[in-house]
Amino acid sequence: MIFTAFFKALGQLGDRRFRRVVGLGILLALAILMAVYAGFLQLIWWLTPESLDIPFVGPVTGIETLLGWASLLLMIGLSVFLMVPVAAAFSGLFLEDVVDAVEDRHYPHLPPAVPLGWMEGLRQSINFLGLVIAVNAASLLVYPFAGPLLPVVFWVVNGFLLGREFFMLVALRRLPPEAAAALRRRNAFRLWAAGTLMAVPLSIPLVNLAIPVLGVATFTHLFHRMAAESP
Repeated sequence: MIFTAFFKALGQLGDRRFRRVVGLGILLALAILMAVYAGFLQLIWWLTPESLDIPFVGPVTGIETLLGWASLLLMIGLSVFLMVPVAAAFSGLFLEDVVDAVEDRHYPHLPPAVPLGWMEGLRQSINFLGLVIAVNAASLLVYPFAGPLLPVVFWVVNGFLLGREFFMLVALRRLPPEAAAALRRRNAFRLWAAGTLMAVPLSIPLVNLAIPVLGVATFTHLFHRMAAESP
């Protein structure tokens, strides 16, 4: 079920609305990453002295520039972790466009859904963003002990969060909150696995820019399949 939903979503990437949202998502991701990098770079400039006296060498200048280039490489690595919050922000802001495109193509017989609305989507994104940051901050206590399993721990933790969020955002368009939560609980393991499928490519630079679109589309298919199976 999960891979069928994912490949259906992948097959629709050429859709005009998908391309538009992918473009907006790339701009959003780049804006967030550049803002974080600019703040990080400013912090380096504030904390780094103009020169440093090294024994037997003398004063060394240009430390800020050296650290600036090093910080660029660091931010490229950190972008793997930053893309999960970016996906969280994306999911609420561009949800309707992606879900409407999927439903128009694959589920044209359905009655119109009740959209969450821009403000509600923004509220959901902010709440989820806070949860993602809090959980990943707490996970920093575990990461140093994970060793070679660090990527797996990252994928599993964020897979649970992404699966829960993507599903609920899609489900709330067509179900009351209680019914959506009940359907989520009945399919908790499958949603976790699907969220992990999204979390793995989120850790691959450049590829991760298209994943929020594919995530929302994939969970739209999953929701309709699970709703049809529900008694």
